[in-house]
Amino acid sequence: MSDFLTTLAQLIADRKANPKPGSYTNTLLADPAKAAQKVGEEATEVVVAALAQSDERLTEEMADLLYHSLVLLETRNIRFADVLAELEKRHR
Repeated sequence: MSDFLTTLAQLIADRKANPKPGSYTNTLLADPAKAAQKVGEEATEVVVAALAQSDERLTEEMADLLYHSLVLLETRNIRFADVLAELEKRHR
């Protein structure tokens, strides 16, 4: 399995530490409520895609949901590694 989600989380954290003007990621990082709203929107789009759209569309929407979720975590200073640790704990 790819470790790209960890890499993406690190890129988002770096963008927070080193903002780029005009960056969509920085726009979300600056507005936690907007980041949370985007997670909700993307979650709904995942459900719609799962029920009525193609596998390709579901894949695209799931990618959006994961990205926005990582940004939301960063707005709260929660590390993706902590989420992974929670999943591992539940697996035991």
